[in-house]
Amino acid sequence: MSAYALTKTLFREGVWEGLLAASRRDAPTPEITVSLNGAPVRGVTVAQAGAPGRWVVRIPIPVEAVGDGVQTVLIQDASCGEPLESFTLIAGEALGDDIRAEMALLRAELDMLKRAFRNHCRETG
Repeated sequence: MSAYALTKTLFREGVWEGLLAASRRDAPTPEITVSLNGAPVRGVTVAQAGAPGRWVVRIPIPVEAVGDGVQTVLIQDASCGEPLESFTLIAGEALGDDIRAEMALLRAELDMLKRAFRNHCRETG
């Protein structure tokens, strides 16, 4: 099990940024690996944040991740190989129909939940 937890803080201008926190304040600077489709991502930085046991992780989005389809970037603790976080980039016209279908399903589920909640309120109110 990893001694670190990674939380996304920002994704802007082609750079994913997160806060890496250690379970112990005196933990050493972590070693992480970042990969896209099994290939290492270059230019990743891990810099000390203001407090002990906290680091800012910056991951530049590789140019090969920008294109049609789904691309997943995996961030792992290098010491144990355990995943810390991942994020997905989706682009291209082919995915438009999938996203619209998913939104329609989510709307239908939300409508069902609203009806159930209103019925619950009427019955218990």
